Amino acid sequence: MEKKQYVCSKCGCHEYECDQFQATGGNFAKIFDVQNKKFTTISCAQCGYTELYKQMGSSGWDTLDFLTGS
Repeated sequence: MEKKQYVCSKCGCHEYECDQFQATGGNFAKIFDVQNKKFTTISCAQCGYTELYKQMGSSGWDTLDFLTGS
């Protein structure tokens, strides 16, 4: 598989940081404080410009997250 090279669309830097975060989505999730939306972030190491990519979750892990309060 070919590895893609990152280039920041704002400053042209080739270095980046990758991370993840979760957020609530919908009224049910907000009421029970369930973070059911998962995203991967790619941030430029120079200027901090960040792109978000939605992760496709599996229902098994979503259920486990709900039960554990994650």
